[in-house]
Amino acid sequence: MKPRRRIAITGVGMVTPVGNDAPTTWSNLKAGRTGVGPISTFDANGFVTRIGAEVKNFSVEAAITDRNLLKFASRPTRFALAAAEEALTDAGIRPKPATARRWGLSVGAGMIGIDFAELEAVQTFCAADGEFNPDGLLDERYPADPVAFCRSQTNAGLGLLTHHFGIHGFATAVHTACASGGQALGTALKVLRRGHADFMLAGGYDSMLNPIGISGFCLLGALSTDNDSPERASRPFDATRNGFVLGEGAGFLVLEEWESAQARGAKIYAELAGDGNSLSSYRITDSHPSGDGPIQAMQQAMADAGLLPVDVDYVNAHGTSTLMNDRSECAALRAVMGSHIDRLAVSSTKSCMGHLIAAAGAVEAGVCALAIRDSIAPINANLVKPDPDCNVNIVQGQSRPLRIRSALSNSLGFGGSNSCLAFRHPEEIDLNAQPRITR
Repeated sequence: MKPRRRIAITGVGMVTPVGNDAPTTWSNLKAGRTGVGPISTFDANGFVTRIGAEVKNFSVEAAITDRNLLKFASRPTRFALAAAEEALTDAGIRPKPATARRWGLSVGAGMIGIDFAELEAVQTFCAADGEFNPDGLLDERYPADPVAFCRSQTNAGLGLLTHHFGIHGFATAVHTACASGGQALGTALKVLRRGHADFMLAGGYDSMLNPIGISGFCLLGALSTDNDSPERASRPFDATRNGFVLGEGAGFLVLEEWESAQARGAKIYAELAGDGNSLSSYRITDSHPSGDGPIQAMQQAMADAGLLPVDVDYVNAHGTSTLMNDRSECAALRAVMGSHIDRLAVSSTKSCMGHLIAAAGAVEAGVCALAIRDSIAPINANLVKPDPDCNVNIVQGQSRPLRIRSALSNSLGFGGSNSCLAFRHPEEIDLNAQPRITR
């Protein structure tokens, strides 16, 4: 039997609330520095939550000089362009006309594309008296902007990325809320294994830090209201946690066939070894208390990678800092890992950078690759009083030196979509081996 294609991670790019590139982000995550603070991009005084994890001092023009392209790029798409450019530069390879059809793109993208200012304009001209009148759109004073309409499309980022980087092969956008970035990487893994592409640029990007996003999550009661102590507001697995912190950003990886990466002398962070996804279908906001949906996703990813519980050293948890999510995920970890659970290091880097929604799974996949490279399990910041119902081996106090043979990254989305990705250390690879376990 011909060995299955092994897939190498050769490039990592990030734009996050704790850094505008991957090295800065990783340095701050290891140190447990927070990116949470008062919201500055709009007036949030009317909301019960007035804090968020914003990307700071960001300028895409340093990485992307095409001004015409940037007219069509929304704030999160600009994050994506910068993170993707960093990943390609880091990998030392990019699409060329001769290889463009063998490059693919898989992105996890946010679901809200329209700008709040555009909605304000519609209200002003069409519903000032509370009744919607579409004739207002024909008012000569209405600031109609076809470019803004193009920016608002949920697949606009996919189009801009393929155009700018010259990718002419497989392309798709995934919209599964918090699982989007992870499932986009899982899609890229399958495309490469099938031989439908030789290289994949894969990741996620999002920003719901706007009045629409904040108001929706406030209505659900999902956000932390610790406005006076934002640096401690995101505290996954802590008994005093009271909701997640909304963030924004982007993360991208370059993926390629293992032997090809070796042949060109590329540095290899890790193998993207397995993918699992499931749909909980329990509640739109929660996983089942038993962890049922996440259990399936983790078991699938481990089976796909040929891993047993004893092979896994680190889990980058979804860990949003909400009461039900953290407990459900820990229940799932205990069910999947069994007696190995106490020897498994677990942390949620959302404790520092908040919840990046569609970007979360992609950024956290990059975190796993860096953790494997540097043999460090990053800290779960702000954990002071562990919840007894989250009884797992959480990385507390400071980041932990740890040789990570294999790692998992969980992304558990609103609506019940669950993603788990499995990673393996480069020195753990046997190119001739078949997975020990099959689905």
